[in-house]
Amino acid sequence: MIYLDHNATTCPAPEVIAEMVDVLQRVWGNPSSTHGPGQAARRALVDARARVAAFLGCQVAELVFTSGATEANHMAVLGALAAARGTARRRLVLSAVEHPGLLALGRRLAGEGVPLDLIPVDAQGRLDFAAAKELIGDDVALVSVMGANNETGVLMPIAELAELAHTHGARLHVDATQLAGKSALNFAASGADLMSVSAHKLAGPKGVGALAVRKGLALPPLLSGRQERQRRGGTENLPGIVGFAAAAERAAATLARDLAHMRFLREHLEQGLQRVLPASHVYGQEAARLPNTVCLRFGTLDAEQVLNKLERAGMLASSGAACSAGGTQPSHVLLAMGESAERAKAAVRFSLGPDNTADEIGRVIAVAARVIGPLLIDQTAALAA
Repeated sequence: MIYLDHNATTCPAPEVIAEMVDVLQRVWGNPSSTHGPGQAARRALVDARARVAAFLGCQVAELVFTSGATEANHMAVLGALAAARGTARRRLVLSAVEHPGLLALGRRLAGEGVPLDLIPVDAQGRLDFAAAKELIGDDVALVSVMGANNETGVLMPIAELAELAHTHGARLHVDATQLAGKSALNFAASGADLMSVSAHKLAGPKGVGALAVRKGLALPPLLSGRQERQRRGGTENLPGIVGFAAAAERAAATLARDLAHMRFLREHLEQGLQRVLPASHVYGQEAARLPNTVCLRFGTLDAEQVLNKLERAGMLASSGAACSAGGTQPSHVLLAMGESAERAKAAVRFSLGPDNTADEIGRVIAVAARVIGPLLIDQTAALAA
């Protein structure tokens, strides 16, 4: 099996599993307890928090552990809007290509009376900064964008958005889920006021993430309680948090090498597929992108048909289409980039990891030529008939 779906999730690293098992067996106390086992758990939590904070480039006191990026995103958006309650700042601004979960939250809030605006993108998936300047004004409470798009890998201009938002007195939240492990994170230098991450995107466990909250920004908690400096109630997921810390340290130690390796593999894959299948079209190819992400279509072949062929050959990727009761819906990201529904439903995403090899990429190119090539010939013939 060749796994090329790392933007969806990653396999937990052996050292991550080892630390989690050790905590489960040896440090099982409640970190809020004052007795010996509880204080041992507290020390493990303090240590893990420092390790994750170092990875994110934030202060220890700025870090709030959550159940993942979805909760962190909700905490950021709902908290920032609540903090602005009673002021003239009521409006929420998102990009048109945010993760479906965040867009769903935005639509729900709009239905409850929160003014919502979406910043468009161009045909390459790049944020329309001129439109952003028009949309971000003095009545905006929060601007929330993903650091890198999960489907195309296209990067957002975080520093520029932070300056624009702050000029108007608004806060900036960055969903850095796809940036973690694929770029150097530095919350302190980013200009963002809030930043979300999730451990399972960088060889850590599922069910744990974090929100970095700029010092001095008080957010009402989603879950009330004493934990996390009263910002997120509930007994801490200590095994998950320790696993997160192990994954963060592992990613930081090899980041420069991993980025260069994944960029090489991405270029090899793109060039190889375009060579053997000239009908291939790569999305965002002219934009600044993550080093590991290739989003493309093969003519207008349905993505599910392509993915089934690849999986039968032992190669796992994904599509941008969303499943629904009526079948599949085209990728909202590609629709926002101006693609037709037919083309958007043809998009396939290959997302590489540090453990993928050049030999694997060569095999993917060869198999794609063998199993997708005939489908393209048939499609061309059908269109010509």
